[in-house]
Amino acid sequence: MDFVIAGVAAVGAGFFSNPLEVLKTRMQLQGELRAKGQYAVHYRNIFHATYSIVKHDGVLSLQKGLSPALWVQFIMNGVRLGIYQSLEDGGYVLDKEGNTVFYKSVLAGGVGGVAGQLACSPVFLVKTHLQTQSSEAIAVGHQHQHRNMWQAMALIYREQGIKGLFRGAGGSVPRAFVGSVSQLTSFKYSKEFLNQYEFFSGKPLLTSLCGSMVGGVAISVMMTPFDLIMTRLYNQPVDANGKGILYGNYLDCVVKIFKSEGLSAFYKGVGPMYLRLGPHTVLCLVFWDELKLLYDKILPK
Repeated sequence: MDFVIAGVAAVGAGFFSNPLEVLKTRMQLQGELRAKGQYAVHYRNIFHATYSIVKHDGVLSLQKGLSPALWVQFIMNGVRLGIYQSLEDGGYVLDKEGNTVFYKSVLAGGVGGVAGQLACSPVFLVKTHLQTQSSEAIAVGHQHQHRNMWQAMALIYREQGIKGLFRGAGGSVPRAFVGSVSQLTSFKYSKEFLNQYEFFSGKPLLTSLCGSMVGGVAISVMMTPFDLIMTRLYNQPVDANGKGILYGNYLDCVVKIFKSEGLSAFYKGVGPMYLRLGPHTVLCLVFWDELKLLYDKILPK
């Protein structure tokens, strides 16, 4: 049941944060493998990006890729948070006094994050493709021209097999590990710190809210470079054999981005990344805590 509760909490958060995911993805792909000044800037910042997308593609285009995005949230966070909660309930991340052990929390969060990302990788791949698609006037990155999630998955499977559906999955592992560890560890320690003060006593919602805000900052700063690399690997075009045309592997992607776009390129989209991950982390972790409390009231352990 821990996995279902976590998945439902993430879906609720994902519905509200998906437009910012669209903005983040577009900005990460803008100017791909080109130096500053050598490409058209369709998205100057999150406000201009929102205006441009609405102007050219309509307001509903801000929710592009919503269906796979919600499936990603349910699968990825259901597995990730479910594993972490199971390990916590089993006492594997706590000491004898019930306090969080740092290295155990890191391992639990990291293992859960990697497992969740790998489990949802095919849907994440399609989500990235759909969120990138736009009218020609504001197009960035490779345009895959899928009609919907199921058509995209069927097409990729027909042309490239199972391997094609998991293309880029290896590149998502560093992102998943760093993101999950920074979010869950900061969230857990923040709540433990706040619970020391009488003001937060008996206020689980307020404690979860404050703790998740800290988690949102941590995950945004730590994960943005890894997220950008993953987005590039997922979205790149492939040849007839399913091999990436732009990047041969993870390291090749890092080197090419650095040489052609500079070090600052790894933080493209950090604005919408935080504006997405901040509220998303708050909503997801608060929903998660509240649903666990509700479940414990209905069916006490």
